[in-house]
Amino acid sequence: MGGMKAPEDLLRKIRQGNRFLLTSHANPDGDAIGSELGLARLLRGLGKGAVVWNHDPTPTVYKPLPGSDRIHVGEEPPAGFPEKFDAIIVLECPSPDRTGLEKHLAERPVINIDHHLGNQCYGTVNWVDSAAPAVGEMVYRLAQGLKAALEPELASCLYLTLVTDTGGFRFSNATPAAFEAAAALVRDGAHPEQVSQWLYESQPLGVVRLLGEMLQTLQLHEGGRVATGRLTLAMFQKAGAAPGDSEGLIDHLRSIAGVEAVALIREREDGTQKVSLRSRGEVDVEKIARHHGGGGHRNAAGYSLDGTAAAGNTAGNTGSDGEAIRQQVAAELGAALS
Repeated sequence: MGGMKAPEDLLRKIRQGNRFLLTSHANPDGDAIGSELGLARLLRGLGKGAVVWNHDPTPTVYKPLPGSDRIHVGEEPPAGFPEKFDAIIVLECPSPDRTGLEKHLAERPVINIDHHLGNQCYGTVNWVDSAAPAVGEMVYRLAQGLKAALEPELASCLYLTLVTDTGGFRFSNATPAAFEAAAALVRDGAHPEQVSQWLYESQPLGVVRLLGEMLQTLQLHEGGRVATGRLTLAMFQKAGAAPGDSEGLIDHLRSIAGVEAVALIREREDGTQKVSLRSRGEVDVEKIARHHGGGGHRNAAGYSLDGTAAAGNTAGNTGSDGEAIRQQVAAELGAALS
């Protein structure tokens, strides 16, 4: 399998440690959740303690993953932190502030495992491989370096990271390494059919209704080369959907023929707007996200904006804020096409 081996200083830290705290970026996605749960199971299989702590709740689509019910969520630390932990392992997160828990990261040594462009190498140990198709694939390589056996549920968690981050092996990061890792994980007991059921055949009714709400906001720009959509708090309420139920909806915008870049603007309860970006081929949306303080990959990135950040709108007027941000983002995506 391709890719760099897990560095010796990382292997040494894990061998020497007894209990680890695992976290990832706020609003965790499939690679974040799958990597955390997979690594937690790996560490426990080695006789070590592992606690997953995320700032934001697990999106509904990932709640069937084994161990998701044990994730500690919120701003308050889990029991025993920091005294009873040897290190914090931050997965799939390019900068400390993206965790939402950055004020706690200084309390223990940080191990940084990531594949994002522009990772700030903020750990005492940094393993950054921008060629990796998913951080879950890096966790698999870590297991190889530790000579640890994988059991089926662990393998399924890591297999899910590959499916979600490659868009079902449809995106440009569906490299030979992605397919090789997927095949190896299936040999180790991963169940592709079960992962497919988790991702595509277990949607709550609220998710389907929320998709309908989003599609009603669809707009095309730049002669049909850019598509945008919106999600407001009122739409979530009408659909009976939770905040995490919007995971993956942006892919429906990207599925439109002729569309090369898309944006989904989601209103959040704190008044901010979350802007998710996706693109095809050489259209680089990571640069746009980085300009606004966010980040990601060339074809998948995101950032947050305060409600007042677009067109001088008044705070609290989230409807006009979202529309102004939509037009701003559409213009930036249009510029990225040229």
